[in-house]
Amino acid sequence: MTQRVIIDRGAGIAVWRQIAEWVRAEVASGTFEQGSRLPTETEIAERFGVNRHTVRRAIAALTAEGILRADQGRGTFVTAQPVSYPITARTRFSEIITSQSREPGGSLIGSAVEEADALLAGWLEVPVGTLLLRLDTLSVVDGVPLMVGAAWVEQARFPNLLRDYAETNSLTAALKRGGVEDYTRKETRISAELVDADDARLLEVALGTPVLIMESVNLDPDGRRIQYGRARVAAERIQIVVPN
Repeated sequence: MTQRVIIDRGAGIAVWRQIAEWVRAEVASGTFEQGSRLPTETEIAERFGVNRHTVRRAIAALTAEGILRADQGRGTFVTAQPVSYPITARTRFSEIITSQSREPGGSLIGSAVEEADALLAGWLEVPVGTLLLRLDTLSVVDGVPLMVGAAWVEQARFPNLLRDYAETNSLTAALKRGGVEDYTRKETRISAELVDADDARLLEVALGTPVLIMESVNLDPDGRRIQYGRARVAAERIQIVVPN
């Protein structure tokens, strides 16, 4: 942000509009990448030799158009194109993302062994008190966080799932190592709530931002329930598709 950009004050175009067009062009050219943080108002103001109020008006206009988004306390970001996410019998995160020429990624952020309460027992059709392994993960697209997820499986059936996931970074691959060659989605339930502080930090969104809650259960080839998942998804970064 050191090179001064010349404003044409005799062009009959408001200064803030010229700044907005410059930002728009930088986004279109990829100089400001999708999901990236915009330079601060002060930096842009210095580059154009204007005051911050003029820059703020340009940013407000682009935010209203959906080109930029403001996260309170974090700055202004280039809005990433939402991920098109079809819900089918074979929903696979990595396959969905790579099919759109985008880069999937993720990491294991926690794990625990816990007894199934009535809710988990109902989803997995196991007795209350059954020992379950929970994997907590963070999934990203093009380096931008998309969802924080938790997956539960029976520990007795998949005793090495934690190790297998850590080695493969893929639930599908880890389940395959555990003897499940393929699985299908029985159902997905989607609701919404406001993000809490922990997920706001992981998803890199402002506190109170809407998130989608996606609950799902998967079946092995014999129709047995093998995994229940609950994902919290940044709503502005995803578009759910339900094929006919």
